[in-house]
Amino acid sequence: MHRLLFSLAILVSLTGPAQAQSGWKAGAASAAVTPDDFLWMAGYGGRTSPAQRKRTDLFAKALALEDAQGNLGVIITLDLVGIDREFSTLVTDKLRESYGLTRPQIAICTSHTHSGPVVGRNLGPLHYYALDSDQQKKIDDYAGFLLAKINTVTGYAIAALAPARIQAGSGKCTFAVNRRENVENDVPALREKGLLKGPSDHDVPVLSVRGEDGALRAVLFGYACHATVLNGPEWNGDYPGYAQAELEKKFPGAIALFWAGCGGDQNPVPRRDLTLAEHYGNELAARVGDVLRATMPELSPELVTDYREIAAPLDTLPTLPQLRENATSHNRFEVARAKFLLRELEKKGALEGAYPYPIGVWQLGKTIDFVFLGGEVVIDFAVRLKKERRGTATWVAGYANDVMAYIPSRRVLDEGGYEGGESHVYYGLPSLWAPTIEEDIVKAVHDLRK
Repeated sequence: MHRLLFSLAILVSLTGPAQAQSGWKAGAASAAVTPDDFLWMAGYGGRTSPAQRKRTDLFAKALALEDAQGNLGVIITLDLVGIDREFSTLVTDKLRESYGLTRPQIAICTSHTHSGPVVGRNLGPLHYYALDSDQQKKIDDYAGFLLAKINTVTGYAIAALAPARIQAGSGKCTFAVNRRENVENDVPALREKGLLKGPSDHDVPVLSVRGEDGALRAVLFGYACHATVLNGPEWNGDYPGYAQAELEKKFPGAIALFWAGCGGDQNPVPRRDLTLAEHYGNELAARVGDVLRATMPELSPELVTDYREIAAPLDTLPTLPQLRENATSHNRFEVARAKFLLRELEKKGALEGAYPYPIGVWQLGKTIDFVFLGGEVVIDFAVRLKKERRGTATWVAGYANDVMAYIPSRRVLDEGGYEGGESHVYYGLPSLWAPTIEEDIVKAVHDLRK
C-alpha cells in the first residue's frame, strides 16, 4: 500500500499550464505482487518443489493514458510468466465494474519471467501433476490476491491522471538470440564472429511520460526475448525486473513498465547465472536510457483502442480412443493434458475446434501502432507486421491478455519442433494450430486498423 500511495503522489505532480497544451493526460502506479507464501513456480516442468526464497519483488503496474477527446486506455504490466483466459476475464470484468472500462480500453502484458508463481490454470498440464490440495489452495488464493492488486493499482493510475507530454522512440539491444537456429553453447563464439543465424527483433520501443518540468514520470518499454536467464527456486523478475529497477533508480520518481515482445523463439544467451540476469537488465535499461536522452518526437493527443477475438482454428482434433490411450502414457504431461481434455469432452460433449484468440490494436498519436497478441508469439510476426505497417513505429507485444500456447508462424509450424507444436501438451490445447494461423492473425490486425 505504501508503494501505491507513493506512486500516486508523484503522478499527481504532472500539472501546470505548459503541459495542459499537449492535450494528453497520464497516470501510473505500481504495487508489489510477490506471494507472501512459497507457491509452486511457473514456467519449467522439471521443478520438484515450490519457491524457497525471494531475490526480488514482483510487480503489477498500470499506465493510464487519456487523449484530448477523453478517450482512455490502461496498459497493465505483470512480472509473471503469463495468465490464462479465465483470469484475464476476471480482471477485465472487475475493471469494468470498478471503473467502467470496456474491453478495448484494457491491455494486460506479462513479462514471462520463469521465476514467478503459477497463476490460475495457466500452463495447467505443466504444473498440476505436482500440486497437492494445499498447493492448489495457495495458488487459488494467490489469484484472488493478484486480482485485487491489479484492480487497486489500476484505480490509482486512473486517479493520478494529469496533463503530461507523451513521447515515443526506439533503441536497440542485442542479447536476444534465435534459439531455434543457434546451439546455445556455440552462441558466444558465433556472436564474436558475427555468425548468429535466424530472425530476431532487437528493437526497444520506448514511450515516455514527462511532467511540466521535463522530469520523467513513467516509461513504458518492450523487448522480444524470453525471460529465462534464471531457473532457481526463488522469486525474481529476471532481466525485465532488473531493467525496470535500474530505470527507476536512474530516474527517481519515475515508474518503469515492461512488456514482452514476440520472443517465443528468442532466448537470452548465455544464461543460467544471476549476474547475467542483472547484466542484461542493466544493458536493456541503458538502451532505454539512450532513447530517453535523445530527441523523442512528441505524440499528438490521439488514442484509439480496438480489441477483437478471432476463432483461431486448430488442426485435427484427437478422438476419444486416442485421449484414453494418452491418459495411460508414460509422459506425465501428456497424461495431465489427456485427463483435462477428457473432462472437457464429458462436460461439453465435444472439443472445440477453434480458440478465441485475443488481438488488441491501439493507435498512439498519428504514428504508433501498438499491437497486443496473445500467447508465446514467435519473432516472425513482429518482423512481418513491422514490414507491412510502420516499421519501428509498429510495436508488437506477445504474452498479452491470454497466454494459451505458442503462436508459430507458418514457417515455424511447417518446421515443427518445440515452438511449432510440441509445446502444446504443456498448455492443454488438444491439437496443433491449423496452417492458416499466421494469416488469420495478421489479417485481423490489419482489419482492426485499416
